[in-house]
Amino acid sequence: MEKLKVGIIGFGTVGTGVYKVLQTIDNIEIKKIAVKNINKKRNIENFDETILTNDAFQVVNDPDIDVVIEVAGGVNPAFDLLKTAINNGKHIVTANKELLAKEGSELFRLAKEKNIIILYEAAVAGGIPIIMPVKTTLSANKITKIAAILNGTTNYILTKMHEQNLSYDTALKQAQELGYAETDPTGDVEGYDASYKISILSTIAFNKKVSIDKIYREGITNIKPQDIQSAKDLGYRIKLIAMGQVLEDGKIDVRVHPMLVAKKHLLAKVNNATNSIMLTGYPVGELVLTGPGAGAEPTASSVVGDLLILASELKTSPCPLPQTVCNHEEIADQIEIGDTYNDYYISINASNNPGAIGIIGTICGKNNISISTIMQKGINPDNTAQIVVITEKSKESDVQNALKEMLKSDSIKNIDNLLRVMN
Repeated sequence: MEKLKVGIIGFGTVGTGVYKVLQTIDNIEIKKIAVKNINKKRNIENFDETILTNDAFQVVNDPDIDVVIEVAGGVNPAFDLLKTAINNGKHIVTANKELLAKEGSELFRLAKEKNIIILYEAAVAGGIPIIMPVKTTLSANKITKIAAILNGTTNYILTKMHEQNLSYDTALKQAQELGYAETDPTGDVEGYDASYKISILSTIAFNKKVSIDKIYREGITNIKPQDIQSAKDLGYRIKLIAMGQVLEDGKIDVRVHPMLVAKKHLLAKVNNATNSIMLTGYPVGELVLTGPGAGAEPTASSVVGDLLILASELKTSPCPLPQTVCNHEEIADQIEIGDTYNDYYISINASNNPGAIGIIGTICGKNNISISTIMQKGINPDNTAQIVVITEKSKESDVQNALKEMLKSDSIKNIDNLLRVMN
């Protein structure tokens, strides 16, 4: 049987993991691997260094290569490389969520024109199979909501803050020491990584192009131990949630931000670096997939799985995997965060004077906000008190207006935090 010839772009943790798995598969031949540093010592037994190149265009221009595996990440030069590969008739397997979120429309348009397949199971949730199931076995369903933990770094940090009462900085340092967080953790802790993933997943689930530029994004850097403790006291855990949902009027609400999640909720029980995706649709109802969302072996599992599906299809069909073609023609009508409705957690620093809670209640009432719970969390040395408010479902713009009005009152010293609540 003729072997499928592949080239790999990127040979870091994931690329090395993919290489090692492919060495166990007989009908795949690795022709070239593009690396940044060709002289770097590779800790791989019996590794043939002659297949290395520091020019990634040698991979995408090699006439013998059938499939390009791209696991380098980033938009540049990956975008130009994959466009060249597609134009040269090569199929693509990628784990590059940023590239697909930002430039996926162009790549999928070009691939459709050239009858080329792009597979990207590893781009959303590492080892959790979600892309292919949504496109195949779940295709009978109308999916209306996604709620997910899609970033292991932030979930690890929040878990340690909850379980060990660590500060954000201490939990981040621990995550970095264990290799869960990069030296520059911005992409994870500020929600960029999760926003790329939810844009991809929402696009295929709702069958409309969801723009990364219209996704509201908020990270976890403002989460304090007092918020973690207040959430505990109220029966919640704080999680970074990536959410997408179809509203009654057909508009799409897609966002990433921390949320208080009721402790009885399945997502509240997902800890450490684990990822989890909850889909709601008809007729399936509610479906939850949980597992490792990153790392060499889980990601390699999805990359090589895509490759083997492609290898099987290429032997039997001139138009392989038509169900995997993405719909980027219809653009989703995405709403802004100010037009969303949520329950809210508001942490307020107020003077310890009679009437402070009354002022908060009055301002909330003026702005169409009903209060579900309000509690005072003790007296600070400066004679201020932390007051925690949980609202009933309210419009975001009304809540923001109320907070501005509160800050004009002499009794309200600061709004320490505003988080949305998932019940």
